[in-house]
Amino acid sequence: MSCLLIGAALLSWPDHDFTLEWIHSVERVSWQESWQVSPDGLRLTQARIKGSGAGMEPGERAQMVDGWWQWSPDIDPQPQLLLAASGTTISAWTLCAAGNCREIGAAAGAPVALRPCPKRMGK
Repeated sequence: MSCLLIGAALLSWPDHDFTLEWIHSVERVSWQESWQVSPDGLRLTQARIKGSGAGMEPGERAQMVDGWWQWSPDIDPQPQLLLAASGTTISAWTLCAAGNCREIGAAAGAPVALRPCPKRMGK
């Protein structure tokens, strides 16, 4: 069972994987990332983009698969993710876990923090 704090809300689901998807505000290109909740934090396992542009170049060793550039970034687990919530971009963030999706940051406001639940909450 995994548990993620989304701002002040709690989301739990049966496995450890979730995805984030958004449309780049300038290039208007879809971007997806696959993440895992791990004991070390949030681990980025794969990134995918539908095209490229300013600040959106495919990562090292990227391969084209079904119209998406995809690769496995080599970054350390993150203690949290901060998602901007300007309310003026083309799309909100879409977080999906265990087949359920929700929009985050569609309205203007403070950045939304995603972080693993403390161990006692995630059990």
